[in-house]
Amino acid sequence: MTPSRRTLRALPVVLLASLLAAPAARAAKKGDDLLTLVPADAASVAVVHLDQLRSSPLSAKLFEHADHMTADGDAAIFLAEANLDPKRDVDTVVIATEPGQGRNSPVLAVFTGRFEPQLLASAAEGRGAERRTSPAGDYELLPEKSQDARRAAVAFVDAHLTIAGTESAVVDALAARRSGATAFLSSSLGRQLSRVHRDAAAWALVDVNRYPALQRKAEHVHVHGEGEAEPVAALVSALKSVTLFAIDATPHSDGLELAATGLVADTETRGLLEDSLRGLLAMWRLAVQDKSPEMVTALRKFQVASDDAGVTIRGTIPASVLQSMAQKKKTTVE
Repeated sequence: MTPSRRTLRALPVVLLASLLAAPAARAAKKGDDLLTLVPADAASVAVVHLDQLRSSPLSAKLFEHADHMTADGDAAIFLAEANLDPKRDVDTVVIATEPGQGRNSPVLAVFTGRFEPQLLASAAEGRGAERRTSPAGDYELLPEKSQDARRAAVAFVDAHLTIAGTESAVVDALAARRSGATAFLSSSLGRQLSRVHRDAAAWALVDVNRYPALQRKAEHVHVHGEGEAEPVAALVSALKSVTLFAIDATPHSDGLELAATGLVADTETRGLLEDSLRGLLAMWRLAVQDKSPEMVTALRKFQVASDDAGVTIRGTIPASVLQSMAQKKKTTVE
């Protein structure tokens, strides 16, 4: 099929969830102490430094929709009872998942900031949470949402640390905190940390090989066509061979700097991926040249490069473009 202009405009969003970050090794970075709580068997890990985002010139746009996330009446009451304002009180979030078991796969979320553990625990127990004890500390087991899902748990560890997720993940994280660390930093995924800029406001690593269900779905995705559709079809085909994605993003006064890398073992496929990305950048420039000339200029500055392991794309989306996108979204919602 031949992609429409709407499809071409949407492709950058899809791509941002796919490719970039320089492969140079870096020293220990901010938030690495939280990585010592990540399961050694984690197949994906993401870190968001909300404190860094709050201080960004783009913070108003980045947090524009945050209030809607807690607009639910009960959620608002819970936050009031716990004296917690996520936009103000949460500094860093680390999310990790382990492979397999579908929707019930172990998930861990670690939060740092300023908390009042007793108020949080009381508010949770007032909504049906049950206090449980593990060898490494207490936690709250939250009410069941459905019979098919595992019950979530949360440990209000102290005034600066909260651990949440599936019950087994929370218990293991508490044990890791007491013992010193998990083996994540020396695991197969942990050894890829050099692929992301760990000083970035947000970054993520995803080991695609650990998600067979996702790979099976990708095998059934096909794009056919000629002319304009060829780079799209080539990119979709090449992405099926990517074994790991590394992504990072940092807001600046002039825009949002993005970086993503896709690791591909085969030299020929890496070349195909690199060529496809260059072709898509050219297509995007044509697609937006009338409505967003500043984006054309930005796209010309995007860089695509490869090494002996993967392909990297890097660039900055201008603040004016982000503001325009936010305004269009707001108008559409209204």
